Amino acid sequence: MIDRSLFENTGTAFTLKSDSELERAYFLFKMISSQPLVRIGTAATNFALKANLPVEGLIRSTVFDHFCGGVNEDDCLPVIDKLFTKRVSSVLDYSVEGKAEENQFDNALEKILKIIDFCDEREAMPIVVFKPTGFGRFLLYQKKTAGIDLTDEETAEWERIVGRFDAVCKLAKAKDVEVLIDGEESWMQDAADDLVEEMMRRYNKDATIVYNTLQLYRWDRVDYLKNLHQRAIEGNFKIGMKIVRGAYMEKERERALAKGYESPICESKKVTDDNFNEALSYMLAHLDKMSLFIGTHNEESCYLAMELMETHDISKDDNNIWFGQLYGMSDHISFNLAAQGYNVAKYIPFGPVKDVMPYLIRRAEENTSVSGQTSRELTLIKSERKRRKL
Repeated sequence: MIDRSLFENTGTAFTLKSDSELERAYFLFKMISSQPLVRIGTAATNFALKANLPVEGLIRSTVFDHFCGGVNEDDCLPVIDKLFTKRVSSVLDYSVEGKAEENQFDNALEKILKIIDFCDEREAMPIVVFKPTGFGRFLLYQKKTAGIDLTDEETAEWERIVGRFDAVCKLAKAKDVEVLIDGEESWMQDAADDLVEEMMRRYNKDATIVYNTLQLYRWDRVDYLKNLHQRAIEGNFKIGMKIVRGAYMEKERERALAKGYESPICESKKVTDDNFNEALSYMLAHLDKMSLFIGTHNEESCYLAMELMETHDISKDDNNIWFGQLYGMSDHISFNLAAQGYNVAKYIPFGPVKDVMPYLIRRAEENTSVSGQTSRELTLIKSERKRRKL
């Protein structure tokens, strides 16, 4: 039987946090719980950085150090080593966004290849991650998704994107490091899906190296998964999939409304949750062909995964199943799962403070809009403060 009070254990959840770090977490989530404060703080921070005001030290010691591992790979090592003392692995996430030049894409490729070499030297880092638009222009993915013919120049540009994907997957295969490829907006995702499937065909023959991302706030994704499963059987390759609820909901709905097409987003939170749990159940029932990374901060989905693993007699440390949460969030899930023997990884964003700010701002905005997430974090932190005082 699964212990459904597991995630209430704050002693295990915050075992790595000093009293001062716990107080900082309390202060940050208290701030994030207020939408007006998030809006004001975001605007002020953006202004200060653009005006080159000396605020990086303040950002670094508060929100940055809570949600990020450091400014570069070596800077992240103390965090990585500390997490691994509690059996929590790390996925280094180079969180610099919005680049659009070829040299920037080449730099991103070099960064990911370097991280794979970094992973190869450390048991604590079995997984690497990148975004499709880290390796090529958004508009090119969008054009291919829409079925618009590329010019000769764009075709050559697309081949360079394919080459970057292939270089990462080839090195990852050689070093036995798993590659998670993030999902993005629906109007560019088909092109990314096709490319990632091609990488699965090449590199997932005998083991799962390449993982795509299934954003299950989209109502069409379970059908996509089932169709991919059929192609994997016919093509004799394994499916790797990170399952998440999704990160672009408001943008997706606004675009669908503006352009007059049916929204790809599920009609309600409940339908999204059902969708996520259906995909989870389907994959756990087909582990002969599938490996999954369960990217969720939802306690019910984690309990469901644990129960299904028990039902299917799947070992807690089966390498085909990983649980993942973001660094600085949901420690009550990550550390309690790891203490029970499950495979757990924290996504650890890193990069120069200025460049990582768009990521941090999105995190803050997401936390204010996700019902119950911030209040749950605050409740647990309060409970741990009380426990420590006693």
